[in-house]
Amino acid sequence: MLEEQEKYIVKVKEKNKSKNLKYSILTMGCELNENDSEKIAGMLEEMGYTKIDDYKKSDLVIFNTCCVRENAEERLFGKIGEIKKIKESQDIILAIGGCMMQEKNMLDKIKKSYPFVDIIFGTHTIQNLPENIYKAIVKNEKVKDVIDIDGEIFEGLPIKRNSKFKASVTIMYGCDNFCSYCIVPYVRGRERSRKPEKILEEIRKLADEGYKEVTLLGQNVNSYKGDEKIKNFADLLNEVCKIDGIKKVDFISPHPKDFSDEVIDAIRNNEKISRIIHLPLQSGNTKVLKEMNRKYTKEQYLNLANKMYERIPGLVLSTDIIVGFPGETDQEFEDTLDVVRKINFEQIFMFIYSKREGTVASKREDQIPEDIKHERFNKLKELFEAKIDENNKKYIGTVQNILIEGPSKYNENTYEGRTSTNKVVIIEQKDNYKIGDVVKVKIIENHKWYLKGEAMCS
Repeated sequence: MLEEQEKYIVKVKEKNKSKNLKYSILTMGCELNENDSEKIAGMLEEMGYTKIDDYKKSDLVIFNTCCVRENAEERLFGKIGEIKKIKESQDIILAIGGCMMQEKNMLDKIKKSYPFVDIIFGTHTIQNLPENIYKAIVKNEKVKDVIDIDGEIFEGLPIKRNSKFKASVTIMYGCDNFCSYCIVPYVRGRERSRKPEKILEEIRKLADEGYKEVTLLGQNVNSYKGDEKIKNFADLLNEVCKIDGIKKVDFISPHPKDFSDEVIDAIRNNEKISRIIHLPLQSGNTKVLKEMNRKYTKEQYLNLANKMYERIPGLVLSTDIIVGFPGETDQEFEDTLDVVRKINFEQIFMFIYSKREGTVASKREDQIPEDIKHERFNKLKELFEAKIDENNKKYIGTVQNILIEGPSKYNENTYEGRTSTNKVVIIEQKDNYKIGDVVKVKIIENHKWYLKGEAMCS
């Protein structure tokens, strides 16, 4: 399959020769979408296209879509409307791919209402993009390349990374959990894990190229299944941490039900692993969690979080919370606030529930009115923001190993980096640091959304 696509890469490159064609990719959604877009960019650059940020001046525009939130649809339709006007006056190829194109209702709407779209592709057919682009530019065909079955894992796709020092590495695809609010298993398919040797080979190559930080990606990353030697996610974490040159290891997103003692031990025993762990809560009420099909109770979540705090020194937690799930009462929402008070999350990603067609929750008649959902969202936001200063105070006076990300965006005389718990730190310039350097920094000030530090004498 990939050998066939390589032939189309050559054909398109020859067609584009001396034309200086530009491409742009608008990515909507999660880190997995971002990783897919890097692979798309890798293929496009091998076909002779050059990246440009302004899609209005591009010869090829790709929208890589997300279907988790309703506002993603509104954003996509707005962008398609903009491209339609551009296509009326200039030759431009428009391709739309990603999760949204795996939804039949969305696919039908694009085909009916936006017939000028040149290429439609799904989450399982990214590898076919060279052939699809060839058909669009050479044969002037309208291409629909979407399959409903679970996709295969294709190794060796070209990739154009967005960063020179940190990279994401997908270790598995799909999800078997079928949370009642979530469309992901229907558009990403069932769980498929990459072979451990392929993952480690990719990360070793990244280390050789100078990358310092890797983030392991999966829809449910800690349900990873390996082979006889590297059997599970804990084993994989331990092996990744042995790779010379890699200084920091992150992973997203785990599921509380699969957070084993072995994974906790792997985090505790490897200093390279980030000390901020994302542990999605979604709701703090056991009844709501059951209706969400989350497979844990409020008490089980609290017990897991407390066990992690006890066994992993310096640990902090981030989380996802959905407000206004169908049928959620005021008292059930109070249980969520109770968990937030008890856990003291370092970060909370808050979402107002929105119906996704095709999910179990979308069919419920007890949908929560929008004004109540927004009122609860504001309560959660106020509670969290009131605790930020309290959380930051524990850093004052401590010495942190900071991974330098580059000069600060706001002051060229300072550097910006992050702690092992992902706190942004602004560092007064004393030496010339390089991206990827790890510097000992004493934290001296709290500025709510970031910390200020002084580099220690080397």
